Amino acid sequence: MKNTKLELSVGLFVLLGIAAIAYLTIQVGTGAVGGGDTYLIESRFTNAGGIHPGSSVMVAGVTVGRVEGVRIEPSDFSAIVAMRVLAGLQLPTDSMASIKTTGLIGDKFVSLLPGADATFLKPGMRITLTESAIDLESLIGRMAFGSVNQDKAEKETK
Repeated sequence: MKNTKLELSVGLFVLLGIAAIAYLTIQVGTGAVGGGDTYLIESRFTNAGGIHPGSSVMVAGVTVGRVEGVRIEPSDFSAIVAMRVLAGLQLPTDSMASIKTTGLIGDKFVSLLPGADATFLKPGMRITLTESAIDLESLIGRMAFGSVNQDKAEKETK
């Protein structure tokens, strides 16, 4: 009888430990642990390729938030990226948002470059100064086909 109670309590303890690890894994994966209060801002990009909900938002290489969502603006067919950043981060209204890549073919993230304006972005405001993602595939394609066309032109002139 004593062994059964001991086994039951150990089993319950192990289950609680697994549940705690699963919960922390989910929280760390979404960036919610230690995040604190946040506010929502937006950026308008002509190309938001590779950015998705959950992508990092960084200032000077430090993660300060996450991408909340990406949608299309029907009036001009641009991409609107909604970001949730730390409330303590006071971004000037002339800040710049750009889409960068970790490494050559790594994950994409939004990099914020604070401006020098005396007024700050309020929740829901939009950053208008942006730099869109560089499409590496089309860049390589243009370089490859550009060199092919150049070679053809040289052969034709000979």
